[in-house]
Amino acid sequence: MISPTLLGALKGGLSSPICLTWELTYGCNLSCVHCLSDSGAKAPGELSRQEALGLIDDFSAMGIFYVNIGGGEPTMRRDFFDIISHAQARRVGVKFSTNGTYLDRSAAKRLAAMDYVDVQVSLDGHDASTNDAIRSPGSFAGALGALENLAREGFSDPKISVVATRHNVEHLDELLQLARYHGASLRLTRLRPSGRGAASYVDLNPTSAQQRQLYAWLSSHPEVLTGDSFFHLSALGEPLEGLNMCGAGRVVCLVDPVGDVYACPFTIHPEFRAGNIREVRFSSIWSHSALF
Repeated sequence: MISPTLLGALKGGLSSPICLTWELTYGCNLSCVHCLSDSGAKAPGELSRQEALGLIDDFSAMGIFYVNIGGGEPTMRRDFFDIISHAQARRVGVKFSTNGTYLDRSAAKRLAAMDYVDVQVSLDGHDASTNDAIRSPGSFAGALGALENLAREGFSDPKISVVATRHNVEHLDELLQLARYHGASLRLTRLRPSGRGAASYVDLNPTSAQQRQLYAWLSSHPEVLTGDSFFHLSALGEPLEGLNMCGAGRVVCLVDPVGDVYACPFTIHPEFRAGNIREVRFSSIWSHSALF
């Protein structure tokens, strides 16, 4: 049970976000049909290397202990390793999501030498046919290649990150076996009607029967990670205290590739823009924005 003190803090907001998402770039070499950010083309005016490093300095000063880096495909930025190395030096952990295309042996070796970096390789099917229909041709082979490179270089416990859809819910056992074979943990997340996901949501969202199947499977596999807790399934049981309220601007937020700050990764609309780190420090936006 969550203590009244913690519950009050969650409702009122924390001094720094627990879950900070940083979309490093919208540039991507794939075209996933459910992409949250509608990635593909690089956004004009992305933060420069120095601006990115300065933002990390601000994160460190706030005591933010890790940042979720995504995109787009973050490894497409030429300064990707400069950025995450600077985060390591400032004792800010990094969790980043990748399609694995650019994660060769050299990149895997660099990652394996870092202290607190968590790698999530995106995969949405147990085989190429299922996965590539959603994530683009060749993406299944690219993801497995990345996992093999990480294993060869001694990277410990990468994650296979799977968006649950009506096409893969029937193959959760195979996905778990695939993760174990590659020395990885399996992480499930839910489909969101955001970006290109808004257009594909009706076709990809699991059916009601599959939602129940998914709930039962997760209940019987406590070792499987769930990135956003699947608290939308609580209708099948009692609501989970503390997870039945929105954390936007209280415990989570997002920084986009050009430095705009939003209370939540799923409210990227002009009316919800809280500020820009080129104009005001991130710490000030978090502490003083009326939207937060």
